[in-house]
Amino acid sequence: MTYRCLLQMALLLCFSTTALSMNYSLLRFQQRRSIAVCQKLLRQLPSTPQNCLGVRMDFQVPEEMRQAQQFRKEDAVLVIYEMLQQIFGILTRDFSSTGWSETIVEDLLVELQGQMDHLEPIQKEIMQRKNFTMGDMTVLHLKKYYFNLMKYLKSMEYNSCAWTVVRVQILMNFSFLKRLTVYLHD
Repeated sequence: MTYRCLLQMALLLCFSTTALSMNYSLLRFQQRRSIAVCQKLLRQLPSTPQNCLGVRMDFQVPEEMRQAQQFRKEDAVLVIYEMLQQIFGILTRDFSSTGWSETIVEDLLVELQGQMDHLEPIQKEIMQRKNFTMGDMTVLHLKKYYFNLMKYLKSMEYNSCAWTVVRVQILMNFSFLKRLTVYLHD
């Protein structure tokens, strides 16, 4: 076999599901690109006036999101995956009162699904090996936070002001997600 043939085989292996789970640098690149796309799409959604800021509440943002922390790459994967799932779930709710473009929201959902698809084999592998330290506690804190967001939307009957507040929260989430990608390295 020639050197070129061996190199091509190695590249093909890098893109298989099993090999991808070990290529955190590629995953970091994919996630950063996708996060930027999601942020751009979210910013394209119109928001309602400043008077909506009065209907904000404390959603109990997890400390891990407020304070810079050291994450192992495995923990970062678990946290990123959970956040993407939760954001996806929120954005599938009734946003008809917002005047948001369904096309933009659908594009955002497709992008989120793509991110989760890239992460899922790695997330499953980490869970099977139980190769995480603080990710599980952070995930519990995140679940409570997202539960509070959903409860807020429901209590506000999914009105445009509530969606404006939640949209701001999701934009902050993407800033945190971008910081988490730093920990995705080989």
